[in-house]
Formats: sequence, structure tokens, C-alpha cells
Amino acid sequence: MRAVITVVGKDTIGIIAKVASRCAEYGANVEEVTQSVLQQMFAMVMLADITALAVPFDTFARAMEELGRETNLVIHAVHEAIFDAMHRI
Repeated sequence: MRAVITVVGKDTIGIIAKVASRCAEYGANVEEVTQSVLQQMFAMVMLADITALAVPFDTFARAMEELGRETNLVIHAVHEAIFDAMHRI
């Protein structure tokens, strides 16, 4: 099982480290990352293996959103199955 984590906001030092650390704190293993900075705006998509998640997924997703509030970013974690269903024609 994997989660798709998206992060958007003003670029600052340490965004990837903060998100990856929060993932590790809850037992999510970061597998892939793509990120870009466009005119000081940071955008990232991260895939994380959530097989060993230490808490229910909704708790993890709320923790990621809380990290976003703490860092003035918009962070969403979506279960891969839901992400796939949302993007199917």
C-alpha cells in the first residue's frame, strides 16, 4: 500500500527533510520524490510505502496536514487507491 503526498507553498530550506521526517515518525517509507521550484513556489509529489504505518491512515493524513499548517504549506496525503480512482476516466 502506498500514499501520494503532495506539498505546495513558498520555497524554504528543509521542506523535503521535514516531510520525510514526519513520514518516518509514523512508519511511512518514502519511495519516490519529484519536486520543482517555480519562481519561489515549491511543489512536490512523494510516494510513500504505508504498509508499516504505526497509526490508522486518517491519523497519518491529519498529521501531514498539521505539518503543512505549521510550515505554511499545503500538504495532502491520499491513499494510492483513492488517488488512482480519482484520476481514472
